Amino acid sequence: MSVEAMVQAMIDDLTAALVDAAKHDKGNSAAGTRVRKAMQECKAAAQAVRVQVQNDKNN
Repeated sequence: MSVEAMVQAMIDDLTAALVDAAKHDKGNSAAGTRVRKAMQECKAAAQAVRVQVQNDKNN
């Protein structure tokens, strides 16, 4: 997968998380759990992007 596609996937996932973020702001604690999960997945995806870019740089 290209780095551009990886970043676009992260953007799409974060955009989808906006709905739950708005619900969380209105007091829905279950939506907060979903937001936290989305952030954890984003963190893992960001690390994968960093690794890919580093590998591309070193090769």
